[in-house]
Amino acid sequence: MDRRLTPEPRRRGALRLKLGALVLCCRRRLYWHTGGLRFARSRPGAACPHLWAEHRTPLLRQLRGEDMALQRSKVTNLRLAAARLDGLTLAPGETLSFWRTVGRPTRRRGYVEGMILRNGHVASGIGGGLCQMTNLLYWMTLHTPLTVTERWRHGYDVFPDSNRTQPFGSGATCFYNYMDLMVRNDTPHTWRLSLRVTETHLEGAWRADAPRDRRYQVYEKEHEIRGEYWGGFTRHNTLFRRVYSLDGTELGDEFVTENHAVMMYNPMLEETAP
Repeated sequence: MDRRLTPEPRRRGALRLKLGALVLCCRRRLYWHTGGLRFARSRPGAACPHLWAEHRTPLLRQLRGEDMALQRSKVTNLRLAAARLDGLTLAPGETLSFWRTVGRPTRRRGYVEGMILRNGHVASGIGGGLCQMTNLLYWMTLHTPLTVTERWRHGYDVFPDSNRTQPFGSGATCFYNYMDLMVRNDTPHTWRLSLRVTETHLEGAWRADAPRDRRYQVYEKEHEIRGEYWGGFTRHNTLFRRVYSLDGTELGDEFVTENHAVMMYNPMLEETAP
């Protein structure tokens, strides 16, 4: 009998995945305690009046053929995460860890089923939708001199380019707790993160105790969509950012990251859609 068709090998595979995830979670917790990092914390008296970067993203986006209920329920998860992150300050040398601050998303803590991607398919999971928060944090941080020390790229391109305002691949995925977003303050200034969830948008800002003296432009190079042998499409690019003084003088042009993702829609159909 072909053992690949029996449930036992599948159970063993699922068990290996769970054990692997447990090992990675424990390793991450150990790193938080022994890695020598100083972490961001709330400092109510810290004055950070100068706006450096802000951004907002819509809470709901239509996925073709998918129920919007999971996107609506993720708003609860975003509100809970925003409450833990809003008002955190980064003193010089400190690090912001998304998962260390937010904690494990569980039912007991109020998190609900939201949209997640599992092996290229839309599914539900407790705490689903929090990657919208890490997407926003990553994009805002790229428009500051703060240093992104850990970021995981999305493995799937979910939404067509209609109404896209950012380059492909300019977000950051997350999975508790070993796929984290971490930001370190290598500047001599103190920074404060502001986040809120309105009725329609997730909104955020980075402010500092020193006025903004430069601006940033994030752009893509080497963009390519490939038709694959298995019938789908993949998408690839590299991201760079130009740094300008406030009078427009270019100060630098920096490599940011590269991206590779499986497309969850057919780009040929999107191009011909009315």
